[in-house]
Parts: sequence; structure tokens; C-alpha cells
Amino acid sequence: MAGPIKVAVIYYSATGITYQMAQAACEAAGESGAEVRLRKVRELAPDEAIRSNSGWQAHRLETQNVEEAQPDDLAWADVVIFGSPTRYGMIAAQLKQFIDTTGPLWAQGALANKVYSAFCSIATAHGGHESTLLSLFNVFYHWGGVVVTPGYTDPSQFVAGNPYGASHTSNNGEIAPDHVALSATALTARRAVQIGAALKQGLAGG
Repeated sequence: MAGPIKVAVIYYSATGITYQMAQAACEAAGESGAEVRLRKVRELAPDEAIRSNSGWQAHRLETQNVEEAQPDDLAWADVVIFGSPTRYGMIAAQLKQFIDTTGPLWAQGALANKVYSAFCSIATAHGGHESTLLSLFNVFYHWGGVVVTPGYTDPSQFVAGNPYGASHTSNNGEIAPDHVALSATALTARRAVQIGAALKQGLAGG
């Protein structure tokens, strides 16, 4: 027996929008039988910037007990699901900084043959849903990962409308993820676990 699928949900969230999506991903992965780690990446913004935004400061306190991601979380996982807000159509610098620490694992081939998926939140309707996810996929290609997306594999996706991964428009942080966004995030996680389990079993069977 290969044991349960190990899933790392690694995210960055300033005011909590992406964090809520990360929680939905963890819940769906756990319900699918996976062992799950929820990890936030290290904050890079100065304290004065965080204190100047009440939502940002409140969310930092809310998640102070969430463990920070380490490269070992990637080595441990069979499936990695990243979450990020959009910054000019790309991922947040905080998540990128974490990714930039993975060189030693990449050089050892330790990031290959894993399943990777992603979700994101966006301030405005056309602010980079697809481009943010695609920018993450570029990393996965370099790692030799297997990219799994929700596609249009469920009728709900014709409502959510993003086959690349779950995404949500927050209207500059004012609108929390709704049922559509959270359902798409859960579907993304379930798909990643399903394909991850099949891949792990297939590789073990050699």
C-alpha cells in the first residue's frame, strides 16, 4: 500500500480572500482521503504597510498560527496546490520568493512527477485570472510536474467559467469568495487528488 495521498496547499493572502479559497481546497482534499498540510508563505511587506490596512492587519492576526511553508513541504507532498492573489497579472511576490528557494530540490529532481494545481483571487473582473494561473504553470513545467486543472469536467464549471483553475473577483477585497468560487476551488482540489492518486499508484507499480 502506498498510503494516503499527501497534499500541500501553499498560499499567500493579504486580507483573507485567497486564504478562504485555500481552506476550501484543504477541506475538499481531506474529504477525498488525502493527508493535507496548509501552509502560508512568508510575508515580505513591512509592518507599517500592514498596519496601515485594517483588513491586512486583522488577517495577519487571524492566521498567525498557520505554519509558514518550507521547501520540505514540497518534498513531502504528492500533490501541491498553490494559491495567490494577482499582482499585475502574475502571482504575488511573496509566493514567488518562496518558489525561488526551491532550486536545490529542483536540481535533485525532487519536484518532478508530482501533480500541481492552482487557484487565484483578483481585484477586478479582467485583472488576470488566466495569466496568473498560467504564470504558475510555467514553474510547474520547469519542475517536470503534471499540471491538473478543473477544465470543464463538471457542470458547475460552465458557471465558474475558468478551466485553468479556480479564481474569484473580490472587488478590491470587498467581496468574499462565493459558492461558485469555493465550489470551483474544491473541484480543483478533488481533481488534483484524483489524478495524483492514480499517478502515485502507477509510478509505484512501475
